[in-house]
Amino acid sequence: MSIFSYIRSIYALDTIDTRFTSSSSTPYKAVIDARLSPAASTSKRDDSVYSPGVKTDRHGRPVAQPSKWNTPEFYFYYFVFLTIVPYMFWIAYDVSRPSDPNYKKFEPWLSPGWVPGRKIDLSDAQYSSFRRNLPYLAILVTFHPLLRKVYNALRPLPIRSNSPRPNGKSTYISAAEADDRLEQRASFDFGWAFIFLAALHGFSALKILLILSVNYSLVTRLPRKYVPAATWVFNICTLFANELSDGFKFSKMAIYFSPIEYGGAHSGSLLHAWAAWLDSHGGILPRWHVLFNLTVLRIISYDLDYYWSLDARGGKKQLDPANLSERDRVSIPAPTKDFNFRNYVAYTIYAPLYLTGPILTFNDYISQLKYPPASIETARTIKYGLRFLLVLLAMELVLHFDYCVAISKANPNWDDYTPAQLSLLSYFNLHILWLKLLIPWRFHRLWSLIDGIDPPENMLRCLSDNPSTIAFWRGWHKSFNRWLIRYIYIPMGGADSSTWISTIRSFVNYLTVFTFVALWHDIKLNLLIWGWLIVLFMLPEAIAGYVFPPRKWEDRKTAYRVICGIGAVGNLMMMMIANLVGFAVGVDGLKRIISGIFKDFSGMTFLVTASSVLFVGIQVMFEVRQGEARKGIYLRC
Repeated sequence: MSIFSYIRSIYALDTIDTRFTSSSSTPYKAVIDARLSPAASTSKRDDSVYSPGVKTDRHGRPVAQPSKWNTPEFYFYYFVFLTIVPYMFWIAYDVSRPSDPNYKKFEPWLSPGWVPGRKIDLSDAQYSSFRRNLPYLAILVTFHPLLRKVYNALRPLPIRSNSPRPNGKSTYISAAEADDRLEQRASFDFGWAFIFLAALHGFSALKILLILSVNYSLVTRLPRKYVPAATWVFNICTLFANELSDGFKFSKMAIYFSPIEYGGAHSGSLLHAWAAWLDSHGGILPRWHVLFNLTVLRIISYDLDYYWSLDARGGKKQLDPANLSERDRVSIPAPTKDFNFRNYVAYTIYAPLYLTGPILTFNDYISQLKYPPASIETARTIKYGLRFLLVLLAMELVLHFDYCVAISKANPNWDDYTPAQLSLLSYFNLHILWLKLLIPWRFHRLWSLIDGIDPPENMLRCLSDNPSTIAFWRGWHKSFNRWLIRYIYIPMGGADSSTWISTIRSFVNYLTVFTFVALWHDIKLNLLIWGWLIVLFMLPEAIAGYVFPPRKWEDRKTAYRVICGIGAVGNLMMMMIANLVGFAVGVDGLKRIISGIFKDFSGMTFLVTASSVLFVGIQVMFEVRQGEARKGIYLRC
């Protein structure tokens, strides 16, 4: 393989996650076997979805259209990309230079950088914290898998010479061997969970273990019919209680149980001094409750997987448990004996995924502990690691040359900026938001892959490669999206567009889901408005699907592609507005930005120009998906 071919393979969909190129209903072992048989079709995805210009055959499967990359239309698009994209970067860089009149306002938010002559924008606390701790995390990624190997050597799997080997296969894993492997790996994860929690949160680890224990007692002791209600009530109350109490500080609890008398006579009492001492030993991350939101999702996954396992009838017994598809790993309940306290703690505090995710269901976790996932291959893991480093480099360079986050935090006078500057500062702000989430997610997934667990990839498409609002939310924080579908959306009835009444019901379901998502992120009005805006902005796309059904435009593919492109421009505008409100400048900041864009005729001219450029980008997005379709890949995001 040449160096250029290797670089291309780093950016292949299969490198990010095999789930993007393989059907979730196909065991990945079959995909590996199909590599030796080109005629096999098991490596193609079958969860089809319409894309503009995609025609379907008589079986309802999409049929990709011929390539447009070498057409005059796309030559014009290449010219636009070669001229406009560098100009976009230049505008953002120009207002970030020391010569800019507003530089002194946001300079205090900048830090010394490693690029000569440039400072770096580390004003975003979330990315700054990750960047600062990255060297220690890198040591942990190396140390944790090595320690597991040492543990495995000290406590090796028992040799079962009498285990059957069908057809002489040496790689076959019997049920007894799978249980032995579960025992070995879960015991290590369980022990490491206590060490990990103590290092991260100090004495606050006791609070986490108490919450886990109370939830476990509730779920395993209550009658089955009360488990779902108890799960949701307890965990939602926990989210609110953690936020409102600021993590149940020991000093505040001491004051509650032993109030300080007027004049502070008891302020130096032994109880209060001891509580203050406990708070002062809060570990590396004292604000444990900020990260506990993710743990709540894993707790709910354990509870509801356990609840559904009690009603399981043992279906699909004919399947080989060592060669399950991902869909079966998630849906087939773990045996009742595996829903024990050790596995529960090992799963909820699994170190590689504890801090940021991605989110893995309990059933999937137990299955992968028992049977090594075939999708983990050393060569692919190395490429995934290289891709992570390239994304990290991209983020560093952007933060050295584009100070849009620092500018927004410096309470600027937006009237000082032109419509182009306002729009592109907002645009790059969203891309930095995307990168600051992507980088930790990929780092921790890489750690998990090295450790032998394959969780879902959280992001596939770049923020600038999402023409559909609905598809965007399928691909943004994908593991959380899958969690929402499994544990909230489907139990509520899912989606049904057969009638207008069912469509309204689906809309209510969406509203409920995004309200939960907003409150799960943080109890803030901005995020609640963000969640409702997302649902509101999904409506135009859903309505357009009724007005312009794809099948009626099969003979006018170009016209349909243009109509979809115009609609997607509106989608992108609405997605930018929603995310700016929720995660960047808030409602007031958005109002000032919009008023700055529309303050004169030049703003309207820029808006038309920007919409035209977005239309060009959207047509390229459509063709990227057509290119995937020509390879038999139809992603729903």
